[in-house]
Amino acid sequence: MLCLCLMKINGDPAAIRRMPGLAITLNRCLFIELMIRRNDITRPRRALPPLAELVAFEAAARRLSFTRAGEELSLTQSAISRQITLLEEALGVRLFERIRQRVVLTQAGRFYAEQVRDVLARLAAATEETIAFRGHRGILRLGVPPTFGTRWLIPRIGRFFERHPEVTVSFTTRLPGIFDFRRENLDATIHVGEAAWPGVILHRLTSGEIVALASPSLVAALAIREPQDMSRATLLIHRSRPDAWSEWFAAHQLDGVGAQRSLAFEQFTMVFQAAIAGLGVAIAPRFLAQPELASGELVHLFAPITQKNQGDFFAYPAERKDYPPLAAFRDWILEEAMPQQAKAPRARR
Repeated sequence: MLCLCLMKINGDPAAIRRMPGLAITLNRCLFIELMIRRNDITRPRRALPPLAELVAFEAAARRLSFTRAGEELSLTQSAISRQITLLEEALGVRLFERIRQRVVLTQAGRFYAEQVRDVLARLAAATEETIAFRGHRGILRLGVPPTFGTRWLIPRIGRFFERHPEVTVSFTTRLPGIFDFRRENLDATIHVGEAAWPGVILHRLTSGEIVALASPSLVAALAIREPQDMSRATLLIHRSRPDAWSEWFAAHQLDGVGAQRSLAFEQFTMVFQAAIAGLGVAIAPRFLAQPELASGELVHLFAPITQKNQGDFFAYPAERKDYPPLAAFRDWILEEAMPQQAKAPRARR
C-alpha cells in the first residue's frame, strides 16, 4: 500500500532504481497488498447484483411478462424493464429475448432464474428462521403425506397448538419419496418408506406393522379362509412399500405365492377405496384403515407382520435439528407417537 502511494506521489519510477532499500520495501508492500486482495472476503460481494434487480428478474422469469411481474411487485412495467436491463448489463449476458411483444428466457436466463429462485427462497426462509429465535416464535414448514395427515396428524395437531401457540405450521402435501429439503423449502416431513435417508435424521413414529385388508364381499367370493387362499386375489399396494406383499407371504411361509396380478397406488386412501370396491386385497398400516375397519367396509385378514426397515418417520436435515419450531414439534410428535409404537393390533381370522 505504501509503495503505490509513493509511486503516485513522486510519479518517477527511476527514483526507485536510485534507492535500492526503497525498492525492497516497495516489493514487500506489493506482496502484502496482493495477499490482502486475495483474502479479502468482501471482494466477491462487489459482483452481486442488487436485491431489487434479482427480485424483479425472478418475477419476470416466472411470469414471462414484465407487466405481470410489475403487478405482482407493485411496480410499473417500465420499472421492471429497467431493473432487468441493469442486471443484464452487470452480468454481460442477455437474460430475455424480446419477440413480438412478449419476452422469452434465453438459455442463460433459464439457468439464472432457477438459481435466483432458490437463493431468494433460502433468503426468505433464513429471515423467517432468524426471527423465530426471538422468543422461540416462528414457522415450521412441514411436508405431510395426504392419508397420514388427515387420519393421524390433523386429529392430534390441536394438542401441539395448545402447547405451542407461538408456532405456526405450514402444511405441504408430499407424496412418499426422498427429496431436497432446501429446494422444496421444507423444514421437515413425515417420511413414509425405508428407514434410510442420507444426511437426514429419522425418528420412527409407528411400529411398522402392516395387515392384509379386504372387503367382506371379496373374502366371501374368493373363499379366503387361509393365507394360501390369497393366491386367488389381486394384490393392492402402496408405492412406498413395494416389498410389503413379498414380506407378508414369506412371513406366512408361502413361497411362490404373490406372483399374481397387482395394482399400485400413490395414496393409501386410493388403496382402501380399491379394496372396498372389491378390486383386490390391500396391505397397509392398520391404524390408517381404522375408519374402514370401524364401518365394516374392510376386514383385517390373518396375522400382521412388522417391516423393520419400513414405516412412518419424522424426518429433517441434520443441520436443522436446533431450529426452535422444529425442535418443539419433534418433541411433541414423538410423545404422541409413543402409544402408536407400543400398540400391537390383534389378528382377525
